[in-house]
Amino acid sequence: MTPRTSVIWDDGFTAYNFGPSHPMSPLRLDLTTRLARDLGVLDLVTLVSPNPASDEILETVHERAYIDAVKHASVDPKTADERRGLGTDDDPAFIGMHDISARIVQGTVEMCRQVWEGDIDHGVNYCGGLHHAMSTHASGFCIYNDIAVGIQWLLDHGAERVAYIDIDVHHGDGVERIFWNDPRVMTISIHESGRVLFPGTGWPADIGGSQAQGSVANVALPPGTTDAAWLRSIEAIVEPLIRSFRPQLLVTQHGCDTHIDDPLAHLAISMDAQRRAHEMLHDLAHDVSDGKWVALGGGGYSLVDVVPRSWTHLTAIAAHAPIPAQTLTPQSWRDHVARATGHTAPLRMGDLSDSQLPIWVRPWAMGHNPDNPVDRAVMTTREAVFSHHGLDAWYD
Repeated sequence: MTPRTSVIWDDGFTAYNFGPSHPMSPLRLDLTTRLARDLGVLDLVTLVSPNPASDEILETVHERAYIDAVKHASVDPKTADERRGLGTDDDPAFIGMHDISARIVQGTVEMCRQVWEGDIDHGVNYCGGLHHAMSTHASGFCIYNDIAVGIQWLLDHGAERVAYIDIDVHHGDGVERIFWNDPRVMTISIHESGRVLFPGTGWPADIGGSQAQGSVANVALPPGTTDAAWLRSIEAIVEPLIRSFRPQLLVTQHGCDTHIDDPLAHLAISMDAQRRAHEMLHDLAHDVSDGKWVALGGGGYSLVDVVPRSWTHLTAIAAHAPIPAQTLTPQSWRDHVARATGHTAPLRMGDLSDSQLPIWVRPWAMGHNPDNPVDRAVMTTREAVFSHHGLDAWYD
């Protein structure tokens, strides 16, 4: 039987490489693929190896002058234009930067195309999810915004309603900004508050442009948010809005830098909660969008302990073969991690003990606690957005 899930990958994607001291090391992609392969997940999917996106495709979102600036810096990094966000500490220029960034874009576009045209049910591009890139400049480790180009492709090919859900610890500002005033696209971002974390945006009062009020939802969570509260915020915001909006296709970004071990952020989420969030979004796609789902990577800077496990779980869920959290990581993978990094790899695919599972999440219908900072954040977002969809912030 032909697999109904496709995954973007070949070893060339490790060329998205800002240098040895940059936190976004391509090692995370290599270790993810090796773990998924050693667990047999990649035997259940079709691997897709795209060419770079054409300038015509890139120009559906990005300004021509910016694309030209990326190309120039890709040949001679010394010419990088910092006014375009290139050659900075976050986005150092490197040889071949345009081609590999454009390949990531084409990967997401191809997953959107295959899902939209019915060739597959689910598409995964954990090399993508570069949600900070703007139409005019690079930002936050992101050169081109593969997500926005993929969504724009869907709109240009007949989609009338596309929902984008971002569970990265950082606000999905680039995607939000690009579709700010487009009522055909709903963007939802669950992130750590911009008061303490890059990019310093994503407030509950930000609900979309004048022609698209209510098309944007932001939950700004306090530092230290833990599993049950994080999952509760996703359930309380995402599910009612998505069911009301009824998207024809769901695009989700699964940055795993929410994890307690991530060095660049301050949430306290376990691998088990991330796995559950992946499952929630997968199930929602089947409930609302006839299973049409494109799942992307994003942030994640605990290169050995977190990223490979989280995105292997994501890929396995997309292949309809979820991996139990109690599963041992393969010895072959642990041996490779030791050789390649000198670190000891995690022994299990989850973090929590049996006595800590399942994670109990109090349904919003049971009421909210105004003294709880996460509940306050969620209620502020519900009050700002829900009325635009005929929903009651207190009960729906």
